[in-house]
Amino acid sequence: MSESKLQLLTPFKMGDLTLQNRVVLAPLTRARCGPNKDPFHIENSLPNELHQLYYEQRATGGLIITEATAISVEGSGWQYAPFITTKSHVDAWKKVVDRVHKKGGKIFLQLWHMGRQSHSSFHPDTKDIVSASDIAIGPSAKAKTIAGEYAPFEKPRALTVEQIKQTVLDYENASKNAKAAGFDGVEIHGANGYLIDQFLQSSSNVRTDNYGGSFTNRMRFLVEVTEACMKVFPANRIGIRLSPNGNYGGMGAKDNNELFPFVASKLEKYGLAYLHIMDGLGFGYHNKCPIVTVADIRRVFSGPIIANVGLTRDIAEGMLRSGATDLACFGRLYMSNPDLPERFANNWPLAAEPPYEYWWKTPGAKGYTDYPFYKAEAKETKEEKK
Repeated sequence: MSESKLQLLTPFKMGDLTLQNRVVLAPLTRARCGPNKDPFHIENSLPNELHQLYYEQRATGGLIITEATAISVEGSGWQYAPFITTKSHVDAWKKVVDRVHKKGGKIFLQLWHMGRQSHSSFHPDTKDIVSASDIAIGPSAKAKTIAGEYAPFEKPRALTVEQIKQTVLDYENASKNAKAAGFDGVEIHGANGYLIDQFLQSSSNVRTDNYGGSFTNRMRFLVEVTEACMKVFPANRIGIRLSPNGNYGGMGAKDNNELFPFVASKLEKYGLAYLHIMDGLGFGYHNKCPIVTVADIRRVFSGPIIANVGLTRDIAEGMLRSGATDLACFGRLYMSNPDLPERFANNWPLAAEPPYEYWWKTPGAKGYTDYPFYKAEAKETKEEKK
């Protein structure tokens, strides 16, 4: 197939935005804020010049979705990950957004509450963590403390109804801050075992009130968060990320194959920017029910869909041509290939995926902003031969 005929590289109309192609930068936690020796120093939650360069380098994709960004102190729990809670955070993120926009890119901020995946060391005032129910993640997985040390996951406290309402307000306020920073939209992180996912899945939600039990009740929190964000951004500037198959964060339930199509069908009415479906199994598979695919979601959701996890150029192209998805998300390949759309377009070779140690464990530019563009790489090789 001629690279010039790739559907992956054609523009896409997403609501009132026109994306220059259908390649999406996945939201990737890279932990490059700070570092400051004081673990609670604001510097450890502020995007910096590295973030500006990292996102600018990848701005030729159709859409950039930022790394997960804490909507509140309560929702935080990852060392050196960014927040969107204060004017300082807004100002820092605005520099990132401006760099992306100057390159012609579009960028959404991913809104994040970790729930039971956090650790009490991040919350010295309350000394607790929260979730849908008081069910801890099993002993086979480990939490990380604010000092970066591994520790057992702790038993969370179930949020009260009043606290749920406050958390919904936190999402609304985070959306306001995202808009003030100039973001084109927001993505609600409802995947990977974080708080919204903890409400959705029966393995982590055993509530007996209006937020537990039936599918309608278990998605109530997601609906309330979505409608809160819609007070700030129009629905076609709001995306939602879901992970029906993943086991990350101790997730997975026997009714997921029924739950997630139901959730997608109920979200149809809002006219969202997209549903971001992690249907690939490269991030882990819980094996508790049949796999939910983007094709399953397409049957009940007519809006834009982003497919994710383990995609190659050709797999993504096939999914696009089948009609199962509209956009294709790339993570690890985009880390090491900042010019990924150009490499796809020109059939240039791809740099190898980065080693795990550089995903989020290593501070600074190494493994973050130091991957060369292909043309620069070719020029360097030519110079070496002289």
